[in-house]
Amino acid sequence: MSESYSMNQSIEQILRQTPLFTGLSDAETAALAVRVIRKRFDRGELLFSEGDRCQGLYLVANGKVRIFKLSPSGREQILAVEGPGSSFAELPVFDGGSYPASASALEDSEVLFISRKDFQGFCLEHPEVGLKVIAVVGARLRRLVGIIEELSFTTVRQRLISVLLRLAHTDGKRSKVGVVIELPKSQQDLAAELGTVRELISRNLGRLQAEGYLDVQGRKIVVKDLAGLEREQAATG
Repeated sequence: MSESYSMNQSIEQILRQTPLFTGLSDAETAALAVRVIRKRFDRGELLFSEGDRCQGLYLVANGKVRIFKLSPSGREQILAVEGPGSSFAELPVFDGGSYPASASALEDSEVLFISRKDFQGFCLEHPEVGLKVIAVVGARLRRLVGIIEELSFTTVRQRLISVLLRLAHTDGKRSKVGVVIELPKSQQDLAAELGTVRELISRNLGRLQAEGYLDVQGRKIVVKDLAGLEREQAATG
């Protein structure tokens, strides 16, 4: 969700614009708002770590929060990036387990926090909210299955080409030399999203450049042969 909420908005206003709580009356929204704690996190600051005891549910009001897991060797896999209007940590709120992944602020962010006890009580009083939570968790499960399939059945080269093509089609600017795109994140962050290490991202970008598909200039990339990249993707899809 791309919408950004003003830092001056009240908790009630933010809740009304959060899909999980649309449909609540003003009185119900006000009743929930008194149970909410507003928190701010600096870029890079941890909200919680994998294995921590679940304290409650989070809603993003401003900024972006990344959900990730770390391997024993310290390699990071980004599972999701949540923006304004998104909720996370729903599952452990209900199953009583620990947080299954870590969360940190991708940029300076503001979140709303509802304790596990308060949110469970609110869902008992308002079953329609519980049904929306099930829908959110279901969509997240589908997304995670997609990540597993991608990591299991595609190479780093294929995943990188997929990202480059998506950026070229959504944000690319056509020029005389090709389609110019800007990587929205560092190679380290891109590696974490694609389930690999920075060195392999750099190596594959270098190979694609040597093969004539790209011209790499830091985060700026000129896709010189868009049709060729699309054929590459189709041949390995």
